[in-house]
Amino acid sequence: MSDPARPHPDVPPAPLAPAATPQGTAPASGDAAEPTAEVKRGLVVRSTGSWYDVRTDDGEYVRSRILGKFRLEAIEIDETNPLAVGDRVVVRVDPDGIGMVTEIEPRENQLSRRASGKRGAVREHVIVANVDRAWCVQATFGPKVNPGFVDRFLVAAETRHIPAGLVINKADLLEGQPRAQDAVAFWRELYEGLGYPVLVTSATGGLGIDAFAAALADKVSVVSGPSGVGKSSLLNAVEPGLGLRTSEIGERTQKGRHTTTFSTLFPAAGGWVADTPGIREFGIWDLSPQELGGYFVEFRPFIPDCRFPDCTHVHEPGCAVQEAVDEGEITPERYGSYLAMLESVDEAHEEETRMRWRKDRRPDDPDEAVEEIE
Repeated sequence: MSDPARPHPDVPPAPLAPAATPQGTAPASGDAAEPTAEVKRGLVVRSTGSWYDVRTDDGEYVRSRILGKFRLEAIEIDETNPLAVGDRVVVRVDPDGIGMVTEIEPRENQLSRRASGKRGAVREHVIVANVDRAWCVQATFGPKVNPGFVDRFLVAAETRHIPAGLVINKADLLEGQPRAQDAVAFWRELYEGLGYPVLVTSATGGLGIDAFAAALADKVSVVSGPSGVGKSSLLNAVEPGLGLRTSEIGERTQKGRHTTTFSTLFPAAGGWVADTPGIREFGIWDLSPQELGGYFVEFRPFIPDCRFPDCTHVHEPGCAVQEAVDEGEITPERYGSYLAMLESVDEAHEEETRMRWRKDRRPDDPDEAVEEIE
């Protein structure tokens, strides 16, 4: 396990603190005045959960902690961590080079997922803040395209009004594989037809790398996907010299081993890119079953014509979405993905409701009386 206090290899080490003057001894005559702390603005480029690397506006990298009040505020709003990569902050840099984040600027948006673990149903894990575009990376093989993961990612981006796109990597493995070529062409046509940009790339062969670099330029982007799809290899190809660690795919499971340990923001292609730890299941955060359909972009034209305003598009009579599926205007693949996602959203929503009730000791309906126990 990495030492969270160890500086990131791309971050220059902090200068050593000056030697302390023995207690009770005044500085010698002629000595320089004691250095004072500096206050700077900057961007959080790496988060380990307890330490944060902040790149200040003047180009300095500062290893920082945060004031305790921010952690208390995160607990109050059910976030796992008060700071995420992409956050703009004010940091006080002490003479020893260690920083203390004293202010967090309001976010324009944030890409989140439901936190893992027993309390995950009511806790939000913010992956990256202030995002211009989110890219979901998949692979042709090892592991192959997972449409369920893609759709969860796209819904998460839609809930935060973040433009999203799809990258299908390892295109070099398609040679001599006509069925796989047809599958990739199918998914590309499906998602492009929904308005999402799709790039087909090969980190080893160079295919699509220039197009991916152009898409990253002058933006803050997040690159996310299951382990093993080649996120780190893609970023290494886009920005030679990054030297991000990569790994091979397990032969038995065909799943990647995690190579990104902490969320990190890297300068790449003239922009900033968040390389996130591999996520095997993208848990949707804070969404009710009745809301889910609105974040499937092809459902939107039909939802106003549903008979019931809280239609879940599963069993209700007069559902315009179900009619659109029957008439081929919504693909069965996406509708099937919606049904699978709806089940998990429904379970998470029920669990969240129970846990919030226990936490707040109140019913969902604020007008419902709570029996007092003497």
